Amino acid sequence: MKGPVLIFDSGVGGLSVAQSLRQHYPDAAMCYACDNAWLPYGLREDTALTNRIVAVCCAAVEACQPSVLVVACNTASTLALENLRARLAIPVVGTVPAIKPAAAISQTRHIGLLATKATVGRPYTQRLIDSFASDCIITRVAADALVVEAEAYLAGITPNIGRMQAALAPLWQAAAPLSANVPLDTVVLGCTHFPLLKPWLTQLAPVPLHWVDSGDAIARRVAQVVDGLNHSEQQDGRCFTTAPATNLTAGLARYGFQTPQLLPITS
Repeated sequence: MKGPVLIFDSGVGGLSVAQSLRQHYPDAAMCYACDNAWLPYGLREDTALTNRIVAVCCAAVEACQPSVLVVACNTASTLALENLRARLAIPVVGTVPAIKPAAAISQTRHIGLLATKATVGRPYTQRLIDSFASDCIITRVAADALVVEAEAYLAGITPNIGRMQAALAPLWQAAAPLSANVPLDTVVLGCTHFPLLKPWLTQLAPVPLHWVDSGDAIARRVAQVVDGLNHSEQQDGRCFTTAPATNLTAGLARYGFQTPQLLPITS
């Protein structure tokens, strides 16, 4: 019997990817690992962070014996995919902002990129834009505060609307019908934390918008690299964290994951 799908993130953002995977493949077994001891990744130095990601992912692979590793984090994907693929004998699926599908559906050719500061400014993001959305206006909005709100939400705290509105103000300005440019009609959720806040994002938006994330694309890619996604009662729903996370137990359970276990890291 093949192993489960292992989803890795710095925090709870990967749960949005787990949700997409469960929608596409309800019988697939899954494990979840998050490096909450080092959250947020965007503030860490690249070399040390790369080594840390590899160490945590290798420990998680050892713990749950998966058939595939999904790196459900844009920062980790840009830094460590090559190293992980060199170290691991299983397929590794990364995450990139959904620029290509957003460009395919935008009618106004004005797209918002809502992401963390690290993702908004990385060269690989510009390469995606150049490759798939060169004819579009791209409004980049660094909204790291939304990561904090998503983590708090999974811990049972209602998102702070005032802080969300402050982070989203540049996006709303670009979406307004009277904006200087053609108003944007499509928003890329370029951080896996952000789809967890989609009910609030939709409610707060001043006009209807298309919201696009990477979840469906990741689900399709997982199916391509794994020959059959089987259910495993022994492994399904296991969860690992690198620091105590009792405050997340209820939130993880809503996404089908068990009480988190501490993951021993050796590097």
